[in-house]
Amino acid sequence: METAPQSWGNKCIQFFKKNAVMCIAALLAVLTSFFVPPDKAYLDYFDLRTLTCLFLTLLVICALKNIRFFSIVAHRIVVTTGNLRILALALCYITFIGSMLIANDMALITFLPLGYFALSVTKNEEKMAYIFILQNISANLGGMLTPFGNPQNLYLYSHFDIPTGEFMRIMFPPFMLAIAMLTIACMLLPRTKLEIRDDANQTLNKKRTTLYLILFACSLLIVFRVIDYRLGLILIPAVMIFADHKAFGEVDYGLLCTFALFFIFSGNMARIPAVQDFAEHLLQKNTMLVSIGSCQVISNVPSAILLSQFSMNYKELLLGVNIGGTGTLISSLASLITFSHYRTLHPGNTKKYLILFTVMNLVFLVVMTLMAQFFFR
Repeated sequence: METAPQSWGNKCIQFFKKNAVMCIAALLAVLTSFFVPPDKAYLDYFDLRTLTCLFLTLLVICALKNIRFFSIVAHRIVVTTGNLRILALALCYITFIGSMLIANDMALITFLPLGYFALSVTKNEEKMAYIFILQNISANLGGMLTPFGNPQNLYLYSHFDIPTGEFMRIMFPPFMLAIAMLTIACMLLPRTKLEIRDDANQTLNKKRTTLYLILFACSLLIVFRVIDYRLGLILIPAVMIFADHKAFGEVDYGLLCTFALFFIFSGNMARIPAVQDFAEHLLQKNTMLVSIGSCQVISNVPSAILLSQFSMNYKELLLGVNIGGTGTLISSLASLITFSHYRTLHPGNTKKYLILFTVMNLVFLVVMTLMAQFFFR
């Protein structure tokens, strides 16, 4: 029996659910344009270097994902675990390191299914919420050390032209604290014996893997300003057209569009005198705490873009928008991705998940905020 076609209303609702952050960004851009009508200054809003670096990194990551590079490597690590505690550590560390290399949302999309596979085949589904939340926290905090680990980092690194060494020195203490807290959280799990068979028998395409890793290295050199981003925008897509043209269709253009829209929103906000005075006054009191609080309401990426228009204190902005990725469900896009995955797998347990998510994230948020407030600033 054929299903009835969806109405335009249902299609709009589904589109909004899938692209909520982008839709909100579009609304904010339109609303602020009434206060600051479009003019030539709009062209100066866009950070083309950040958008280019983000596009090139996503393009190569999609190509690596198409040959199952990340899932094959991670699968082989997981099958070597011997108990539930070690499994949790492996999943968290894989996600943590993955977010440093391929950004937090892509790390979750890649490694959450691996967690589901491992827990389901070993009959430990009751631990899924706890481990999913730990993977989510790992993704949000793991990317803080590198400029390309989180989208907000990439933006701030480019916007303020932060030296790479200084960037990593700022983020190293909270990075190490995050590792310690995640390890302790995993150690709370029992050492239930597990046996995971490697029945997939998957092999990597060595030639394509080598090519894509070289391109990935080039994209990192572009982020680190070794290679000019305009040259990279020509060379990497030219190679990818022949190597894997399908990767172009899998790039998260919604994320790129969201960045562009938030550039418009933040640029307009910075040109409204009342907003400028209020924001500068607030940020002068405590830039880091304002950044953390902003993330809880409008998420970490828009917070970074918006607040950077009113403060030059990039150290506290970096600390704030990274630590602020923990907390509420909307503090990071990655948290919404994890919730969506869990709700699909366990539709009847979302209330318990949200309670556990809030408690665990608040613990991380409070501890990391206190440590940053008194020791990392």
